[in-house]
Order: sequence, then C-alpha cells, then structure tokens
Amino acid sequence: MELKLDAARTQALIRGGLPAAAGVIVERVEPGLACVRIAYSGRMLRPGGVISGPTLFAAADTAMYALVLSHLGPELMAVTANFNMNFLNKAAPGDVHAEARLLKLGRRLVVMDVRLFTSADPGRVVAHVTGSYARPAG
Repeated sequence: MELKLDAARTQALIRGGLPAAAGVIVERVEPGLACVRIAYSGRMLRPGGVISGPTLFAAADTAMYALVLSHLGPELMAVTANFNMNFLNKAAPGDVHAEARLLKLGRRLVVMDVRLFTSADPGRVVAHVTGSYARPAG
C-alpha cells in the first residue's frame, strides 16, 4: 500500500474541509495506519469526569477519514458508510488518541478498525470501532 499524502497534507485537507476539526492533529500516517490526536479540553467531559462518547466518536471518525485520505489522495467526498463503537473502559481526562488500521481498500468501500485511548492511560483501550467509508463513484 502506497501513501498518496503525508500527515501534514492529510491534516490540511481535513481542517480545510471540516472547520469543526480545527483541533485535530494528524500525528502520523504510514501504509495501513493513521494516528490522530485531539488535545484535551474540559469541554470534552461528561458528567462523571470522563471523556464523552461524542468526543471519542469524532476522534475515531476523523482517524478513519485521515486513513482514507492518506491512501487515496484528496477524495474529499468519501463518506462514512458504517460505524460501530464499543465502549470498553472509562476514558480518563487527557488527550484523545485514535489509531486507525486499514482492513480492506476496495474500489467502492474502505474497511477499517480504530482503537482509542487517552494520554492519561495510554496502555488502556477505552473504545474499539469498526467502520467503513464509501468512495465516490468515478
């Protein structure tokens, strides 16, 4: 698998197309892998002092998008087709890290999985995601 975009270019495309992703950092991309980080903010917390589900969802979806863009180039119209998230552990306050791995790069569908953790406990997976992106026709 050859990369079409490096981490910096992937991050620029994401931020340019999704203003809500201004705080997302694409830390690295390599064949079959994309790692993103969202810097911690108190706005991420839900009652109980843990990182909220919507924050984890955003990190996972952005990691999948980064994986798609880095492998396919600027296919900005690739969209989430399927997303399944399992919450495994409480996500302690800290930067949210998402590591997306490519399972299949097809003509119409890209299938991936994502592991999420926080900087508060980097060895503990807080959620696992499986998902796919539909590629635009043509």
